[in-house]
Amino acid sequence: MSSYGAGPTCLPPVTLILGGARSGKSRYAERLVASTANCGTYCATAEAGDAEMAERITAHRARRGLFWHTVETPLALVQAIADEARGERPLLIDCLTLWLSNLFFAGKQPDAEAAALCNALREAAGPVVLVSNEVGMGLVPETPLGRRFRDAAGRLNQDVAALADRVVFVAAGLPLVLKEGRA
Repeated sequence: MSSYGAGPTCLPPVTLILGGARSGKSRYAERLVASTANCGTYCATAEAGDAEMAERITAHRARRGLFWHTVETPLALVQAIADEARGERPLLIDCLTLWLSNLFFAGKQPDAEAAALCNALREAAGPVVLVSNEVGMGLVPETPLGRRFRDAAGRLNQDVAALADRVVFVAAGLPLVLKEGRA
């Protein structure tokens, strides 16, 4: 795969942005796309399951502005990549962790869905920037479901990071490049 765009600020085919909750990873990803293109597609995976989450989604929408075309896809991420990835309009997926949670609640097989996601990323017609939480740095969840989710999130992040051209970890709003180029 080749890089999209021109000049020193072009996006590689796949970029993964990792970080903890409220680390600044979404804002960093938004700025990254905005610095390389005239417009972008924002693929949002969140669903408003309660009033607090609805407020968060509203705040995210308001922050995005006219630069972004928004596609809300809590489950059909693979299809969204096929439909929306374009060389002239980078695709930002925010976030893989919420998508994974949605898969769990829908009774889907996370490992099979992750494999399909990785295939879609390899075939994407334009650059894709993915945001995901790094959930393995905290306490071990006390419930079996929590542990299964944490383990699935860890595997998903590893799979996407392995195929990504760039991986960035964000903490306190500060980016740390973990990988640049295919390894």
